Amino acid sequence: MAKIQNPEIGTRRFGQINWLGLQTLAQREIRRFIGVWTQTLLAPMVTAGLFLAIFSLAIGPSRGAVGGVSFVAFLAPGILMMTVIQNAFANTSSSIMIAKVQGNIVDTLMPPLSALETLLGYLAGSIVRGILVALSIGFLIWATIGLLPQHPVWVLVFVIIGGAFLGGLGIVAAIFAQKFDQMAAITNFLITPLSFLSGTFYSIENLPVAVQIITRFNPVFYLIDGVRYGFIGNSDAPPVFGLFLCLIVTAAVLFLCWSWLRSGYRLKP
Repeated sequence: MAKIQNPEIGTRRFGQINWLGLQTLAQREIRRFIGVWTQTLLAPMVTAGLFLAIFSLAIGPSRGAVGGVSFVAFLAPGILMMTVIQNAFANTSSSIMIAKVQGNIVDTLMPPLSALETLLGYLAGSIVRGILVALSIGFLIWATIGLLPQHPVWVLVFVIIGGAFLGGLGIVAAIFAQKFDQMAAITNFLITPLSFLSGTFYSIENLPVAVQIITRFNPVFYLIDGVRYGFIGNSDAPPVFGLFLCLIVTAAVLFLCWSWLRSGYRLKP
């Protein structure tokens, strides 16, 4: 009778990567926001449309060209990216925070998923949500002001990086926060200022030199500036430099996510 050999300790019967588990977690995160699409996809498009309408009516007619284009054309890419990063952050932070408060985070921790697989599963939801939000607002921009991206690949790259970066920040915030009040404080006092004070509604060339220097330390500025370059072909900072910096910052945030998920920091009793 053939001897049954047991797998070595530390090996997994499904290989180095649990593709089924990773796919399942990613599908759960994507279906979670698609199930309430009126809140997660339609509402951001309406909000972006209101921003465009208000600024166009209030400032647009009296404001001259900015960056070689009309003020509304300059504003639209910033609003698109601002909405993308806010929704990417909300996707991972709400998913983990609700699971922690309801006590069912164990359903994610118990399956045979490594820290990297768990991280990628959560990020898939944020990135897909960011892309869908960008597509819906991009369609709105084209339908209302007729603006199409001059460099669509640049727009897609920065949207994906923005989704990964803010999705990672959402994971960090949700792991660190113990209740919804703490999460609200992080959103109101960190994420909102980062997105609003990053050149979304203005060119930083109009700011005092000291404020320009501070703004250039904000990675969200380079995300918005990169998408703006993709749309109008003009930016306040070199897009290649912005891309390189965003990749470094995103890698640092995702490494922190991975280390916390691996150790179970504030997740395991």
